Amino acid sequence: MKESFILRNVEFKNRILVASGTFGYGDEVPDLVDISKLGGIVTKSLSMKPRDGNPNPRIAETASGMLNSIGLANIGVHKFINDKLPTLKISGTIVIANIAASTVDEYCVVLELLDAQVGVHGFEINVSCPNVKEGGLSFGTDVKLVSFITKELRKRTEKPLIIKLTPNVTHISDFARACEAEGADAVSVINTVIGMSVNINTRKPKIATTTGGLSGPAIKPIALAKVYETSNAVKIPVIGIGGIASWEDAVEFFIVGASMVQIGTANFINPAKGISVAEGVKQYCKKNGLDSIDLLVKSLQTNKTISIIDSWL
Repeated sequence: MKESFILRNVEFKNRILVASGTFGYGDEVPDLVDISKLGGIVTKSLSMKPRDGNPNPRIAETASGMLNSIGLANIGVHKFINDKLPTLKISGTIVIANIAASTVDEYCVVLELLDAQVGVHGFEINVSCPNVKEGGLSFGTDVKLVSFITKELRKRTEKPLIIKLTPNVTHISDFARACEAEGADAVSVINTVIGMSVNINTRKPKIATTTGGLSGPAIKPIALAKVYETSNAVKIPVIGIGGIASWEDAVEFFIVGASMVQIGTANFINPAKGISVAEGVKQYCKKNGLDSIDLLVKSLQTNKTISIIDSWL
């Protein structure tokens, strides 16, 4: 059975990746997980300089999910190249570097530094970061800025370029089309959903920044709808993310249009979840007589000519 997937000039051995921020830099879990069995690792977000991130508390458990406001804490691109990349080079899997930045120039510089490194196979661009020059607004909620960032980064690499989109917009398909038009190889859908939680005894927010990003099974229905919307709007691959905790969840994402998926919050419970999901998807395909996951992608059966989501577009 064909499990592999080719994105631009890189072949992934299977369709299951681990999501940025949920697997560290990939070098912390060798005693727990054989990462060579994963389709790939998406690194923790990298910025030009190290970031301490937001004050504690910055994680809170919620019903079927987790709120986080880490603030893109990371060791910086230079320390990653010197201290983390040597281990990743011999990991036996594809390494996708996630980049976060406060300005377009920072995105470009960090990408150029990483693009020159053997062992970095591609990039996922987190466009849900504070934009210092635009009054603190998020890059990811401005179609023109997302388009411009994609255009500038495409000029600087021949490696796969993936743009990670926020769901906190009216029509995510508009952003996906902008990425496609400027040369992105794929889009990741979705990033976390804005949420909050309150301690009723202290009447204070459970995380220091009041609101944060909600992830986990609670957001899966939202993620599925966004993947469905996006996959019907663009021809480039869609990488599904959001609440995947089992192989059954992954199969749902493939059916609605995802070409690959990322395991996120579930990694905190079981770092080997991605491997079991990959095996489960493989067995499902065999049981159903599918000799390639390609036959599963975008195979949704519907009795309606026009769905509710289609009517929004």
